[in-house]
Amino acid sequence: MSLRRSMAVGLCVSAFISATKAQIANFDDAPPILSTARSQFVELRPLRQVPDLVLRRIDGKIVALNDFRGKAVLVNFWATWCPPCRRELPLLDKLQQASSRRPFEIMAISIDQGGWPVVKRFLKQLNVTHLRPYLDAEGRIAKPVGSEAPTPFILWGMPISYIIDQQGRLAGYITGEVDWTSDRARALMNYYAGGY
Repeated sequence: MSLRRSMAVGLCVSAFISATKAQIANFDDAPPILSTARSQFVELRPLRQVPDLVLRRIDGKIVALNDFRGKAVLVNFWATWCPPCRRELPLLDKLQQASSRRPFEIMAISIDQGGWPVVKRFLKQLNVTHLRPYLDAEGRIAKPVGSEAPTPFILWGMPISYIIDQQGRLAGYITGEVDWTSDRARALMNYYAGGY
């Protein structure tokens, strides 16, 4: 091999290694991978601010999303008629119980049009006691795909969970049932809560 050719090959290999190192550095900044059998966490770019939302909690308290600035927020949309939601809510309840001192908040928002009586009865049947659920029966905050009304969240499936970062920006979402007590789910939440 000629000297000129071997130098060219060497430069190409060197450039490839440098590019690979740059890509690895980029992946270091990426959130941990969270996936299920049917879905995976989709990171949204560019990040955009979520408008300040006001919701009523099951205990009657009015809560503004801005109250959680400085914390990561897991916003989970669910309904009583959704079988995967029935399996996921107890896992969210366990995460809430284990996360009382962590820098993230869980907002489990029911979209049930039957209102609080239906939601309360359902949660009692599931023995969900640590979550303080919210209600969006009118669809002010989330609408199904194809809806003409502008809302901050789109219901791509049920259940669906969005993560808002500490600065109040929409970071990403995952559709379907997730084991929120798993190591991967906790790693993702810790990443957005600044503790990864």
